[in-house]
Amino acid sequence: MYLQNIYKRAATFLILTTWLITLVVADEHNHVYENGEEVVVWMNTVGPLNNRQETYPYYQLPFCRGTSSVEHHHETLGEALLGMDLINSGIPIRFLEPVTKATVCQTTLNPAEIREMRYAVYHDYWYTMFVDDLPVTNPVGMNDAESIMNEKEGDNDPRFDALFLYTHRKFVIHYNGDRIIAVLLEYGDLVELSLQDQSLDIKFTYSVEWKQTTISFEDRFQRLLETDFFEHKVHWLSIFSSFMMVLFLTGLVSVILLRTIKRDYARYDREEGLADFDRDLGDDYGWKQVHGDVFRQPPRLMIMSALMGTGCQLVILAGVVILYTIMGDLYVERATILTATIFLYALTSGVAGYTSARYYARYGGKEWVRNVLLTASIWPGCVAFIGGYVNSVAIYYSSSRAIAFTIVLAMLAIWIFLCFPLTLLGAIIGRNWGSNSDFPLRVNPIPRPIPDKVWYAEPMVIILMGGLLPFGSIFIEMYFIFTSFWTYKIYYVYGFMFLVFGIMLVVSACVAVVSSYFLLNSEDHRWHWLSFMTCASTSIYVYIYSVYYFFTKTKMTGFFQTSYYFGYTALISLGMFCMLGFVGHSAASLFVRKIYQNVKID
Repeated sequence: MYLQNIYKRAATFLILTTWLITLVVADEHNHVYENGEEVVVWMNTVGPLNNRQETYPYYQLPFCRGTSSVEHHHETLGEALLGMDLINSGIPIRFLEPVTKATVCQTTLNPAEIREMRYAVYHDYWYTMFVDDLPVTNPVGMNDAESIMNEKEGDNDPRFDALFLYTHRKFVIHYNGDRIIAVLLEYGDLVELSLQDQSLDIKFTYSVEWKQTTISFEDRFQRLLETDFFEHKVHWLSIFSSFMMVLFLTGLVSVILLRTIKRDYARYDREEGLADFDRDLGDDYGWKQVHGDVFRQPPRLMIMSALMGTGCQLVILAGVVILYTIMGDLYVERATILTATIFLYALTSGVAGYTSARYYARYGGKEWVRNVLLTASIWPGCVAFIGGYVNSVAIYYSSSRAIAFTIVLAMLAIWIFLCFPLTLLGAIIGRNWGSNSDFPLRVNPIPRPIPDKVWYAEPMVIILMGGLLPFGSIFIEMYFIFTSFWTYKIYYVYGFMFLVFGIMLVVSACVAVVSSYFLLNSEDHRWHWLSFMTCASTSIYVYIYSVYYFFTKTKMTGFFQTSYYFGYTALISLGMFCMLGFVGHSAASLFVRKIYQNVKID
């Protein structure tokens, strides 16, 4: 009886809790509305059209606001990092209740505020709002530059341009049943912003029109996706050409290496069967001659191991995030991809610790504590350095992109309480259970001298030339990714991205194997850093391409936007540096181990 009463009370508590949660998270959280229920219009940011990342709080301009009970809307870590501090506009919209023309608020602008509005209109400022999580963008006003000419100068002068402010918004909301499907915004009622006015009375108005549609709620984001751009024939052709290139390259590498190595084995076996006085010393050449140095500890082992661990983690992270986005359509929710990436990075920190410690211990490293600290901090340190610089610029410009100190503390807490412990755990496992030095050949105590080579066999030439092929495999896709990230297009073809990502990794592995073979065949045993840097050099070409894209494909201006663009593009390039370097070195390591374990050594 006593247990039954407990169960009844627990069930009642659960029912009440569920009912309260339903009341609290109604409307835009579950996207289901009842007739007459409030539809909140969240104002986000405002900024120049051509500088997508140069955003400022909407109410930093002297707009007025209607009355509302809920002021701020701040949900996820990703939204905070992207500067999305949504504020209730106070526009009273009720589900399925049309509004002909009603007043939102009234305000009086003084001369300083008029100049602020003129500056925003002249520099083509657009604002972003969200209605039921659907983004809506529109201009602040209209610049009628050709209407008034400066007669003295004979050309346009911004001080005399006729600049107008839009004061009316008409919301055309499409719905299906009890859900909102699309939100269109029409604007009008121009008010001139004249410098001659000492004060300007402005009344902001709105109207609402509801239209029924047959589009399902699951397909409501299809209207925002530019299929003509992302699914263009050029895109499909680039994917096909990249796929054919990787097939050709892998086939060519396989045939050349198999035939070449088979011939090398035959030559070495033939020489083993001859007496010492019958051997031609002039034929004693090739990769076999460096067998006593090929498994020697690479220089700067600790840095190499940290980069290997970070690269392994980023490869797994990138693959998982792309697949997760494909399966979950994360692009339809605000900042969901960024939030998922942060926590998946934290959860995969153990991979970095394991890979780094395993590599470090296998080559005889002893200072494993420093190795763990470097592995755990090398990538977060790069992010903090570049992000800190960009954030300082954002704070100086009073941009909404400025990250609050509380968010910085939250990121630091994630690193201290999640990333670092998992890295340490992975390092302990890798150091104790995966660090056996099972190299097929012993290392000579004295390094073998490296003979002179032709100029095109020098490591630096191989490194610079080797990065071109992986870059060529992703060149076209980079244009679509850059266009999406740095403009207002929503990137949604993550299947294409995953395919190109796989092609890039395969091409990088092939390039590393061929480059290492060429180096070893010239009797140079320094293949560790060469295999890493040959593929990692692709990031140099990516950054060079970003410079080309900035000056030829965008209209970005200003110090803030330039700093943001080149800062975070450098961060992306550093990530590719670690990823491709890890893939190249891992492939080369397997190749070197395979060919040397079948060689007979006296």
